Amino acid sequence: MSYIGRHWYDRMTPRDTSEPHRAATNLELLFDLVFVVAIAGAASSLEVAIAEGRYSWGVVHFVMVFFAVWWAWMNFTWFASAYDVDDGPYRLLTLVEMGGALVIASGVSAAFNDQDYTIVVAGYVLMRLAMIVQWLRAAAGDPTRRPTALRYAIGIGVAQAGWVGLLLIPSQWSIPVYFALMAVELTVPIWAEHATATPWHPGHIAERYGLFTIIVLGESIGAAVLSMREAADEGGEDVDLYGIAGFGLIIVFCMWWVYFDRDAATLLRGRTSALGWGYGHLVIFGSAAAVGAGLQVAITAATHHDHIPHQVVGASIAIPVIGFLAGVWTLHIVSLGSRWLNTVYAVTIVAVALTVPLPATLALVAICLAGLVAVSAWAGHRFAEAPR
Repeated sequence: MSYIGRHWYDRMTPRDTSEPHRAATNLELLFDLVFVVAIAGAASSLEVAIAEGRYSWGVVHFVMVFFAVWWAWMNFTWFASAYDVDDGPYRLLTLVEMGGALVIASGVSAAFNDQDYTIVVAGYVLMRLAMIVQWLRAAAGDPTRRPTALRYAIGIGVAQAGWVGLLLIPSQWSIPVYFALMAVELTVPIWAEHATATPWHPGHIAERYGLFTIIVLGESIGAAVLSMREAADEGGEDVDLYGIAGFGLIIVFCMWWVYFDRDAATLLRGRTSALGWGYGHLVIFGSAAAVGAGLQVAITAATHHDHIPHQVVGASIAIPVIGFLAGVWTLHIVSLGSRWLNTVYAVTIVAVALTVPLPATLALVAICLAGLVAVSAWAGHRFAEAPR
């Protein structure tokens, strides 16, 4: 959307929920790319933690950091779908949110290594304060939904006070309090939307989530390629590295295939289903990012710099794939009511789980996913359209 000839400031009125050809803006695409920087940092730190044998530590802190990034992205996306006026203040507040994402990215190492969340929380609060201002603008410009907008502003503000308080408590309480604050954040939209639903656009939301899925999957490929290049420079085994790259590409491609095998816009029929669909993508996005960490673990193990058990390598790849498939199955497939297709997904997930203790997990996971794609492509298209 060109800015030339537009007003510097416009009243923040709601967008048309039936607007034809509603698409992601250039600003939204830039916003996504900035956030992926933070996701890449979290995935890289997860790989280091797994390689060092700090499995539970790495997973817990990955979830904590990833939640901050995902939740800020999700809130901006739904808000933009309802109130994107693309004026000067809107663009500048979006810039502040992007800056907060970069601050989070810079604090990932401290969070993983030292349990120091100061920088991560600072970046997160910065993003959320900008969102409070956006909701106050919406409250002023949309009298019909003013109670909803004010509930969002109040709820986000209270949560941010809690995040600041997190920095003042003893470190042994930081993780449980962190998860408690995550729960508080998740309740804010439920409480706010209970007043009056915001006017989001189903097609726009589905496109935004799809684009972010592609970007996160692309980050997984990029992280794996970077690790492979570094390992090759250090004298890694070329055959092993190329095998990891090839099977990794097949896995990511199949993940892309199954996600986009159904039009997600048909699933967004109301407030309840939309909230569940939006929240459920925490598992899909997080799993997609974790696959990149798993590929990096496989590359690290292949170079023989670290004696990582093959069961650990297998789990670091299979578990995120299982999470991704479970998320897609729950959000996109179950509502079709197809016993046959549900069985195919269940069997695939079990098969992927059984590969964990085997030395060739990466290849076997790729085969399982390729089989899922092949079977779905052969006989599943009759279930592709949701009942209307």
